[in-house]
Amino acid sequence: MPTALEIVDTHAAAAGQELAPLIVREPLAGYLDERGLGSGPLEAHRIGEGHSNVTYLITRGSERFVLRRPPRPPLPPTAHDVLREARLLSAVQDADVRTPRVLDACDDESVLGVPFYVMEYLEGTVITGAVPEALDTPAGRRRISEELVDSLVEMHAVDWRACGLEGFGKPTGYLDRQLRRFGGLWEINKTRELPLVQEVGEWLAANKPESPPATIVHGDYRLGNTMFANDPPAQLIAIFDWEMATIGDPLADLGYMTATWSEPPRGEDRKETMFDRLTITHQDGFLARDELIARYEESTGRSMSDLRWYQALALWKAAVFMEGNYKRSLAGTTDDPYLALFDKGVPQLAEAAHQITKLPAPRA
Repeated sequence: MPTALEIVDTHAAAAGQELAPLIVREPLAGYLDERGLGSGPLEAHRIGEGHSNVTYLITRGSERFVLRRPPRPPLPPTAHDVLREARLLSAVQDADVRTPRVLDACDDESVLGVPFYVMEYLEGTVITGAVPEALDTPAGRRRISEELVDSLVEMHAVDWRACGLEGFGKPTGYLDRQLRRFGGLWEINKTRELPLVQEVGEWLAANKPESPPATIVHGDYRLGNTMFANDPPAQLIAIFDWEMATIGDPLADLGYMTATWSEPPRGEDRKETMFDRLTITHQDGFLARDELIARYEESTGRSMSDLRWYQALALWKAAVFMEGNYKRSLAGTTDDPYLALFDKGVPQLAEAAHQITKLPAPRA
């Protein structure tokens, strides 16, 4: 696999690499100078999971910012659109949505070779491998679960038209578009034949429910895409990674959050996926899937009768999307070892989605 430095000083240094760098210090510092975002030497450190769009902590003296940009090309059509993400974040900054403030969005590709945006730096913890010590009690873990649901309820209650998001997404036909988009994306992303992906897609099309009124949809809503304040009581202070956000069916977010939520095994009701090994929500105190669903249902009044459909959709979409990232790994355009694991991870997701389709429909 070709190797390259992620961070270089100049475009001349970048031109000497087989793979493009992700940060070029001097032109980026000049761009930030023009916008009054810090001064002096620039340092960049990758933060977050970084398996899709890439996030950097930018330090200039005592000032800190966060920069978000796409990964190295080639990129699937419509994926990794950071400027669209920045537009949504800017629109909801004064609404009841827990997000960092966008400070600047750049479409001038002469700076880094791709669009990017800069947002404020927030102090807190993204909970992936461990809960912050001050919150790591059964009561603290329960409150983390509750905050995750409550912030989703808030997001889904926002008047997106009043925020200026008319035209950001079509409020009708969301589920049809999801099926078409990800069905087509599978043909672009696939590296092998996986009949279950096709079978689940056909089941979803044949059993599509009627959507409730449209809301903002995050598209990748889970614990690992949020930040919590470090001090008790647990408080969710930011939702990140909005690249798949649109206007659509709110139950798509709940389906994804619960389908990828790890809990202690209870027989063979759900096949294990990589999400189960990468999260910590099976620990004592975290709410179970059914409790998360009940809290959301009580807060919103939306019917949960079709939620298994949305959970199957979530895992099917994850299989399609991660096959694209696995394809990047095979092509050598990324050195992220996590993406190589989807050799087995994508079939696991397809199997888990297929199992959900075989569950009995809930009683009316």
